[in-house]
Amino acid sequence: MNAPTALPTTGRAEQWSTRLSFLLLGLSAGAWAPLVPFAKERLGAGDALLGMLLLCIGIGSLLTMPLTGSVVARFGCKRVIIVASIVLAAAVPPLAYASSPVTLAIALAVFGAALGANDVAMNVQAVQVEKDAGRPLMSGFHGQWSAGGILGPAVVTGMLWLGATPFVAALAVSAVLAVLLAVAAPSLIPFASRDGGGHGFVRPRGFIVWIGILCGIIFLTEGVVLDWSALFLRERGMDPATAGLGFAAFSAAMTICRLLGDKVVARLGGPRILLFGGLLVAAGYTLAVTIPWPPAIVAALVLIGIGASNIVPVLFTAAGRQKVMPQGPAIAAVTTIAYAGILLGPAMVGFVAEATSLGTAFMGIAALMAFIVGSARLFR
Repeated sequence: MNAPTALPTTGRAEQWSTRLSFLLLGLSAGAWAPLVPFAKERLGAGDALLGMLLLCIGIGSLLTMPLTGSVVARFGCKRVIIVASIVLAAAVPPLAYASSPVTLAIALAVFGAALGANDVAMNVQAVQVEKDAGRPLMSGFHGQWSAGGILGPAVVTGMLWLGATPFVAALAVSAVLAVLLAVAAPSLIPFASRDGGGHGFVRPRGFIVWIGILCGIIFLTEGVVLDWSALFLRERGMDPATAGLGFAAFSAAMTICRLLGDKVVARLGGPRILLFGGLLVAAGYTLAVTIPWPPAIVAALVLIGIGASNIVPVLFTAAGRQKVMPQGPAIAAVTTIAYAGILLGPAMVGFVAEATSLGTAFMGIAALMAFIVGSARLFR
């Protein structure tokens, strides 16, 4: 009887393909942001309708995420990432020319579905590549996503500045995505994990649910900075034209700390990252509320970016190493639960701010960091 063929050990080529996959996903997600005002103007949509349309991205993601873990276990990371990336590249141009709410809703749902599937598949790949490397890599992978989130708007904005139409700018984004995929595809790993894969849907439970909730809290933190920081700065007297600098400072801090984070995680360990990171985020939100001076608030947002930067990568590493669930379904479950933080968090902050104040809502986010800090010992 022939011995089973050993799976190849992943190396530098696989690490770079993983980085490019994260860059691809971040770029595509970020490219949509500069197209939003054009979509609103094209449809003549009000804020309420636009909000409903934007929700379609989350709906599409949440429909595919729970299933992708099983699909990856059956067909492997490489096939899923390639197919999802092709759909993603094809879905960007319709976002720039859809001329009715229905067609834009469909385009956004497809776009979100491809984002969700790709997100799960690339994190499954990242967990396995990190395991094979025997050293922390997850922060650097997620740092590439953050870098893509900056590069995507830059590509679209640059094309528009040169006089291109939104549709041509979207085509340029699709071309960049195609190039990144062509370079990354040959070295994507063809398997889901070394435990044999082949798992169907597994109901998330225990430790996996808790990891998902913790990720959701950090995603909520990021979503609140994205949606509410400019308004908070304007309420504290900052000029409307420069109020967006707060989120830019937060994003830059998070990106830099993630790109440098693997060495930090290797030196401090996951539990300390959760402990110190959670404390920094809580301190940042507290500082933003208690010192109503715009430069101090921008500094507080930088502090939040530094604190939050490496918590999610540590949590995804833990999800890949646990033994409660198979790797693919575990990553899918964590990602799905965590995305609830992005979808529900900013809206919940709005309700709290309406009833009390935005500062009170920010202090509530600071209080949530107790769950992060209190869970640090569990990750030993």
